[in-house]
Amino acid sequence: MKLPVSTEWLLHCAASLAQLKPGDTASAAQLAQYFDLPAAYLAKQLQALVKAGVLSATTGPRGGFRLARPTSEITLLQLVEAVDGASSPYECREIRQQGRGALPAEECRTPCILAEKMAEAHRAWRRSLAATSLADIVAALPPSAPSRTRLRLTGPP
Repeated sequence: MKLPVSTEWLLHCAASLAQLKPGDTASAAQLAQYFDLPAAYLAKQLQALVKAGVLSATTGPRGGFRLARPTSEITLLQLVEAVDGASSPYECREIRQQGRGALPAEECRTPCILAEKMAEAHRAWRRSLAATSLADIVAALPPSAPSRTRLRLTGPP
């Protein structure tokens, strides 16, 4: 499975926002500069997280983005689904019923083993992401990371 590059961007942006002090925000421009990303495109992507209720956005001189819920209530699955949706990356097109090796329809009444295994893998991937919160991510960072992130993200240039 290959996710778009914007998924990586938003996962890192959310993890960075999770390291801010409560009530603090970071603008799309600050996040773009922090990660050397295109600001206009990143701003559009961050809106997907706002729409999903993961981030909140405020305007004005002290405006920007912040988490809309506590880190313990935001899972990696919610972040991924906000940008990439929930559908499985594998779509069975029943090629076992095509070509020279075509099976008769009566032998294809149930999903093939490959479709079953791919669905099983997708469910396991989703369970793993759903079981990991931003709080878990922040807790796994080195102790100095949050203060470094705050300084470099929202501090003076």
